[in-house]
Amino acid sequence: MTENVIKENVYEKEEISLKSSSRKVVLALQHLIAMFGATVLVPMLTGLNPSIALFSAGMGTLIFHLCTKGKVPVFLGSSFAFIPVVLAVKEMYNGDLSYAQGGMLVAGLIYVIVSFLIKKIGVEKIGRYLPSQVVGPMIIVIGMNLIPTAIDMASNNFLVAGITLGVALLVNFKGKGFFKQLAILTGVIVGYLVSLKLGLVDLNLVKESPVFSLPPFNLPKFDIGAIAIIAPVVLAVFMEHIGDITTNGQVVGKNFIEDPGLNRTLLGDGLATMAASLIGGPANTTYGENTGVLALTKNYDPSTLRLAAVFAIALGFVSKVGAFLSTIPVPVMGGISIMLFSMISLVGVQTIKNSKVKFNWKNIIVMSTIIVLGLGGSIIEKKFGVVIGIPINESVKISGLSFAAIIGVLLNAVLNRNVNE
Repeated sequence: MTENVIKENVYEKEEISLKSSSRKVVLALQHLIAMFGATVLVPMLTGLNPSIALFSAGMGTLIFHLCTKGKVPVFLGSSFAFIPVVLAVKEMYNGDLSYAQGGMLVAGLIYVIVSFLIKKIGVEKIGRYLPSQVVGPMIIVIGMNLIPTAIDMASNNFLVAGITLGVALLVNFKGKGFFKQLAILTGVIVGYLVSLKLGLVDLNLVKESPVFSLPPFNLPKFDIGAIAIIAPVVLAVFMEHIGDITTNGQVVGKNFIEDPGLNRTLLGDGLATMAASLIGGPANTTYGENTGVLALTKNYDPSTLRLAAVFAIALGFVSKVGAFLSTIPVPVMGGISIMLFSMISLVGVQTIKNSKVKFNWKNIIVMSTIIVLGLGGSIIEKKFGVVIGIPINESVKISGLSFAAIIGVLLNAVLNRNVNE
């Protein structure tokens, strides 16, 4: 009798464990789909290899989790900030992207050096200059700056994008239990099926691709000219890193700037970029899409992201699966991205609200300045040709969120200096 009870308990535990594992696999695939489009888009625009980009994104994510003690639910993907300088170096060296790899490797090394400096200085001193009236607007700007990209993707077919977005929202608001967490995956599947029906999906690429293939890994080359063009991008993306890590922490309800520490997140980002550059991949960065997934699903388990990273590495070698995912129509990803990027901006609003920021004239000036500079800079540049930012060299300038964040931090430090003392 006792033996039968023990066997039943063992079977029940195994069944629960199996269900839990299955759920984790599905959630990991959802994260992978969310980051896939943007991660592959960067190498497609620059000439780098998409398979290597997937492999390096997965590898970089695992490196990041190792550096951050597995505490931060982050997925690293291809950085858009490096696109203009990589293209500039590509043209300078007659299409040889190896020199761009060398420049990105040095940029990653600078990140690593900065991480050690922050450890020495102490994150408390840095955190003092990043109160909610600075961080909240930064998060709003991150999401709002990404929304036009999502709308542009959706504009390829607003009907498909609308159906994808509508299904995802319906599942998110009306779904129950585990199904509610699969809003993104459900939206993508329905959007894909509609696209198939409308003839928007070309499956020839899947048919022509081999099942397995080794990505064409490539070693970097170094030249001071390429390094001088690419390395300064670090100045432009540093504040974005702080914004992304802070956003991630606000979603999860933890302060990752303090624990495991900004020095560790920067170290993980830097080492991941160096590793990617060594094999021919684009520079890595934290991904807003996955922060949006976290905010939507409320599943903050970092091991899910690590599983997604393993899948990404595998996809680098499984050509058929990679080819199939690349057939997901742009408007489908656009519809989903509208929801994900909107979620990020809402997190910024909640940060201001939950921290009970005082709406006195000083804080209003700080928040308004960050939002106006962060959102309006690019519009003014496009319409009037006036660059609002700090030029580093001919190819690189600190503008947009990075410039807005720097001005916001300095302005807050001056206006609220008595509070910070």
